[in-house]
Amino acid sequence: MRRTVMNSCLVLAVAFAVSAGTIEFAQAQAAKGPSGLPLPRFVTLKSKRVNLRIGPGTDYAVSWMYLKTGLPVEIIQEYDNWRRIRDADGTEGWVNQSLLSGQRAAIAAPWMKGKGKGVYVNLRRESQPSASIVAKLEPGVMISIGECNGDWCFAKTDGAEGWVAQSEIWGAYPGEAFK
Repeated sequence: MRRTVMNSCLVLAVAFAVSAGTIEFAQAQAAKGPSGLPLPRFVTLKSKRVNLRIGPGTDYAVSWMYLKTGLPVEIIQEYDNWRRIRDADGTEGWVNQSLLSGQRAAIAAPWMKGKGKGVYVNLRRESQPSASIVAKLEPGVMISIGECNGDWCFAKTDGAEGWVAQSEIWGAYPGEAFK
């Protein structure tokens, strides 16, 4: 009898731990900001000149100015009409939401910049590692992405288009799929 009670308690404890972990994982995946959109998420800069501020408002100092339309950034926090963003270099600050676009773009392996010559990200004809190479992208090259299937993203850049491994870009999360 005592063994049955102990086994039942053990089974209940394991079941509780598994369900608690599943709930925490689901809550982490379903994190939404005040806008109702997921956090974090990738977007792009809509304007040619975007001020990065140290706080969420025009009263806060400008710490950086972006000069590239379409640059991918990651929204990591929301406050009113302001979004805390992070760029591929890890720089963080606040930008007004009107300066951001839902268009998607990415940067080819920014972590590989400066690692020497002959380091490339392959743009392939199809979403397979054995597919023919359409172009070799240098680390840090910006690409626009139209869709991702969780492993590959369809990308366009300067006259070339094809599929790039999702693990070799900054601008889409591992396993993220969208059209």
